[in-house]
Amino acid sequence: MYRRLKVISLLLLLVLLPSLNVLAQDATLEATPEATAIDASTLPDLNGREITIAVENAYPPYNSLDANNKGVGWDYDTFNDICKAINCKPVFQQMAWDGMLLGVSQGSVDVAADGITYTEERAQTVDFGSLYQSYDETLLVRADETRFSTAEELKQIPDYIVGTQIGTTNEITSHKLFGEANVKSYDQFPVAVQALLNKEVDAVEVDRPAAEGFILAQGGLKTLEESLNGVEGLAFAYPKGSDLIAPINAAMAYLQSTGRWDQIYTRWFNEP
Repeated sequence: MYRRLKVISLLLLLVLLPSLNVLAQDATLEATPEATAIDASTLPDLNGREITIAVENAYPPYNSLDANNKGVGWDYDTFNDICKAINCKPVFQQMAWDGMLLGVSQGSVDVAADGITYTEERAQTVDFGSLYQSYDETLLVRADETRFSTAEELKQIPDYIVGTQIGTTNEITSHKLFGEANVKSYDQFPVAVQALLNKEVDAVEVDRPAAEGFILAQGGLKTLEESLNGVEGLAFAYPKGSDLIAPINAAMAYLQSTGRWDQIYTRWFNEP
């Protein structure tokens, strides 16, 4: 049975993802049960500075809108605590995914959350902070799906279609595994998931933590155990040369050392 990928240290991520060693920028997220909490007085003080944070509000459990149209999710809780630690004010700005990294590169926002995968290509236009989560890509399917349990079995179904979101690493993997003719890309993952529930597509390729978020939010869904593209890593994205990378990395390390990081993680990535 699939075991959810836990937040792990930057050290372990660098072992699993040797191509990401360019990300060692100041603080790491390394913690053990015996770790001593970082002294909060040693953290940078941003003097109440406003930090604009890009979120899609369509990517649970990282970010979404609740019944009262209020932004909720891991991104919100994490940045609220980061700003408490380094004295800044988080201002969440909703942005469409297909323009988010361009907006970051142009300085329209200070940082993008939204469960962004580090890639060398993206690192040409934006800077990344410390890696904070490892994950794999999976196929999200209807709960009553019995026709296939692997990608290869899916390929045996005539005229099968895999849904995903445009401009994502999931789309890249889908094209590689299934061919562009068998992939339908949507502007947002919730639209792709609804297409799955409506039987307009046979599966949705998505990051596994987000797949689990849709399962909890929507119901009637499950993931396949098969991993489609190995282990990848998530990090916050910043404009090139941003002076916020070091302070936010330091705050992340502080939250990890105190155990608060794990508390936030457990709230959003583990079922009650």
